[in-house]
Amino acid sequence: MESAESVRLPNAVPMPGEGMHAFPAVTGPRRSRIDSVDLLRGLVMVIMLLDHTRDFVHDDVFRFDPTDMSRTYPTLFFTRWITHFCAPVFVFLAGTASYFQIARGKSKADLSRFLVTRGLWLIFLEFSVVRFLIFWEFNITGFLGGMQVIWVLGWSMIALAALIHLPLRAIAAFGVAMILGHNLLDPVTVTQWRGPGTPIPGAMDKLWIIVHEGGFFPVASESGPGIFFLYPLIPWIGVMAAGYAFGRVYDWPAEDRRRWLLRWGTAVTVGFLLLRASNLYGNPGDWSVQKSAAMTVVSFLNLQKYPPSLLFLMMTLGPAMILLAVWERRTRDPATEPAARGPLVRALITYGRVPLFFYLLQWMMAHSAGYLLTMLAGKDTWIYFGFPGPGPNLPPDAGFDLWVVYVAWIAGVILLYPLCRWFAGVKARRTDWWVSYL
Repeated sequence: MESAESVRLPNAVPMPGEGMHAFPAVTGPRRSRIDSVDLLRGLVMVIMLLDHTRDFVHDDVFRFDPTDMSRTYPTLFFTRWITHFCAPVFVFLAGTASYFQIARGKSKADLSRFLVTRGLWLIFLEFSVVRFLIFWEFNITGFLGGMQVIWVLGWSMIALAALIHLPLRAIAAFGVAMILGHNLLDPVTVTQWRGPGTPIPGAMDKLWIIVHEGGFFPVASESGPGIFFLYPLIPWIGVMAAGYAFGRVYDWPAEDRRRWLLRWGTAVTVGFLLLRASNLYGNPGDWSVQKSAAMTVVSFLNLQKYPPSLLFLMMTLGPAMILLAVWERRTRDPATEPAARGPLVRALITYGRVPLFFYLLQWMMAHSAGYLLTMLAGKDTWIYFGFPGPGPNLPPDAGFDLWVVYVAWIAGVILLYPLCRWFAGVKARRTDWWVSYL
């Protein structure tokens, strides 16, 4: 008998230009959830909690960036580096999930409406709930917030609402072209705001900061609130568009899909290694030989995330495709149905089925971990209200060793599981409109 989480889909049809023989039509049922996709999404969500736990717990995070080559060290750098996979995979798979809705029978008109409304909802969450969970204060007179992944997800969904009406090949070409070519825009820069007494960027400069360059500027005046755009729209809109077109491979037979995922994941990863080794294109900063082999590897992998360079996206999305190929068999083989899978795999799939719910909870978990550990250690806790970061008033004993970060992270992952399992059950049982917005 088909499970409650399965639905029947119409037969797959070839993309424009494909011969009917290229990939056989899908004639059997397809699950409403693709477990390998949920598994990958769950993994990056858990890794995201590591990154944000480090933000609130580690002592060095208050003093310098872990990607600062003059101060970082391999253990710290790779704790940060592994979390680079989170945002690209999160945005890419959000596009893929949108394609799945079309594959399940939703009309493009209905999907467009949903993408616009959910996109606006996410933008609202970034300015309100997410901001509070990060800063634990409501004062917006000096700082409205940092526009991060939820912000860019919202705008990318709104853009995708229009893009889905194009042929799938055109959507794929748009996404890939933006990913491949956006570093050509790097020479186009604007004057960033440098603080009181310096000129505030004009309207066009602000627009460029929002669209590609990123940065901070006051909304109207020096004394008024400002916004920090950590995630500019380019190339993230392209990442989501490419993810939407990528969803097409899940209409193919399993063996063809696995071969394609492995082939293209390997090609993108090898392409990243060769292009990075050449220092020709794809990242604003070159790598160089350092004083040790480990630090040379750090230099090689130290890529720009804000905005993400071409090489940053290749480094993260290539291995993600390989993982999907590897996990495809594991999650679809009858011998590894949910009851036969290990607890870790089941837990990651559960997290992957409630990504926004997990995302909001993990901010509270990470922030609370830093606050509680600091309180128990008898240190100043005021730093967790506003999250001041480096500055002359920062207590010299702020934060903890890196091993404490890992302990707090593992504890947080475990504590979040019951809540995520409960909400995953709610999503599986209910069809209320509001469920799809969480």
